[in-house]
Parts: sequence; structure tokens; C-alpha cells
Amino acid sequence: MGVFDFLSKQFIDVIDWVEEPGVLAVRYPMQDREIQNGAQLTVREGQMAAFINEGQVADVFGPGLHTLETANLPILTSLMNWDKAFKSPFKSDVYFFSQKEQIGLKWGTAQPITVRDQEFGPLRIRAFGSYSFRIEDVGPFAVRIMGTLDKIRVETLEPQLKAAIATAMATGLGGGAIPFVDLAANQTALSEKLKEAVQAAFAQWGLSVQSFYVESLSLPEEVQKHLDKASSMRVLGDLDRYAKFQTAEAIEKAADNSGGMAGIGAGAGVGMAIGQAMATGLGTGGGGGGGGGAAPAPGEDPFALIERMHKLLTIGAITQEEFDTKKAELLGRIR
Repeated sequence: MGVFDFLSKQFIDVIDWVEEPGVLAVRYPMQDREIQNGAQLTVREGQMAAFINEGQVADVFGPGLHTLETANLPILTSLMNWDKAFKSPFKSDVYFFSQKEQIGLKWGTAQPITVRDQEFGPLRIRAFGSYSFRIEDVGPFAVRIMGTLDKIRVETLEPQLKAAIATAMATGLGGGAIPFVDLAANQTALSEKLKEAVQAAFAQWGLSVQSFYVESLSLPEEVQKHLDKASSMRVLGDLDRYAKFQTAEAIEKAADNSGGMAGIGAGAGVGMAIGQAMATGLGTGGGGGGGGGAAPAPGEDPFALIERMHKLLTIGAITQEEFDTKKAELLGRIR
């Protein structure tokens, strides 16, 4: 190997990095080679380059083409005690950082978070969603995350980020200031609130949260079953009123049914309900044979009762004989 081959191997004239998907930062492969004074440093859009001396971040360069001289390496020059006439090659660790937004990342609570809900008392909530981040401040990231590693990928950092998110979730939801039903109904506001909490945790590593979404909130299955039962009881409310409503609805459906009352009959238990309605609401007897029955309540209009009886006759709830008998009885009482 000739002297020129040796020199070309030892001196670096061009420094640049072509990004790889999922890579956050790399250390430029120096292999004991020296950087030529006046070498060209190319930093592409969405990148940052930093010179690090003995674990200390020195000069940082943004996107552009840079000529490496003592004039634009002031911090590194000071750290290495170079004089102004320095022209020799130098050694330094060079790191490239991607500042592109890392998107499509998922988060979730590995264990339910216990909160004291204002409505339901203690609840265990699970939450899932997505987020994105980028490197904002090269200094903390280089010192606290990169260290002496040759490369950092997103998947390497994800467990640490998810742990920080889980802690922020526990802090944000643990106080129980917002009822669970309101959390589920307004996930946009919840996402913004939790994004602020997560941002504070990410900032210690020089990261910035670009987006944070809560996509689902859920309770353990057994808790959800009890909650569903309680909701059903609140919806039903007064069971007596509910039964009367069912009876009225059944009569209306029977009127629209071509088969009359026989069309829905015993299948829905309507016969019994209608019999009770006739006995209590119309003052008729429950036994469908003769026409004998209790007298109308005081103040009831016989003509109104006859009209209601006629409606029952029309839908097939009573026979013609029963209608005629009851009609004669009511008319006889007003003579």
C-alpha cells in the first residue's frame, strides 16, 4: 500500500449521512480516521449534526453545506486548545440526528389504572391510542440517550417512551377529577390534556411530542357488566309505568296487525296485559263470558267508555256480544 493510499484512508474530506427508516441517530464511522481541515459537512433537511468531544456536545450544525474550519468550530476549537493558525487534521466524534417526525406509534396501559370516579367510585381504566415525536434538542438526546452507542432506532427507545406515557396517564387520570363517562365522551380534550403531561416527560430526553391521541377507554369486563346492569335499571326506572307502556304499545301493534289480537297473543303475553287494562282502566270484569262487571268509577263519562269499548271491539280485543252487553248496561245507567 502506497503513501497516498494511506493518506486517503486516514483523512476525511466529506462527511454526510443518508437516513435509514426508523433510525434516530448514528455516530459517523470514523475508524480512527482524522477529519481534514476544510472538509465538507453536508447536513440534509430534517437532520442535525453535532461534534462531541469526551462526552460533551460542542458545535451543532443545521441543514446545509458547511466547511469545517476553526472559524465555524469555535466550541470544539476552545475545548481542544487550538490556536488560530491550526491547519492540521483533527479527530472528533461526529453524530447525525434525524429530526423528522416519527409517526404511527402505539401506546397502551399494560395494567389498568385505578381512579376514584366521582359517579361510580373506584374504577380500573384501560386506555389505548397513538402518538408521534421528534428530536427537538440534540444536547439532552446525545448525552442521555445516545451516549457512546453507534446507532439508536425508534424501537430501541419505545419501551422507555411507553413507560413515561403510562406514568403520565396515571398522574393525569388518577385524581379522578373528570368522571369516566365524560372522559369517554370527550376524548379530544383528554388527548390534549395528556399530551401536555407526556410532553413534560419527553422533554428531559430532548424529545417533543408532535401528536397524542386517546383512541379508546375501557373498563375490565366484569366491571363493565355491572355498569351495564346499573344503566339498564336507571333506564327502566318505574317498572309499573314501564309495564303500562308495554301494554299500550302491544294494543297499538295489534290494531295494525292483520290478524288482530291473535297475531301477537300469547307470544308476547299481551292477552293478560289487555285483560288487566280492561279490568282496571275500563271497569270491566276479567272473565270474558258474560257482561257483568264492576260499575264505572264515579265521574266517568259513559259515552267515553262506550267509545273506548268500541275501539277494543274494532281491534278484536272483545266480542260483539260483550260489547253489546256492556253498551246496554252503560246506556241503562244514564236514563
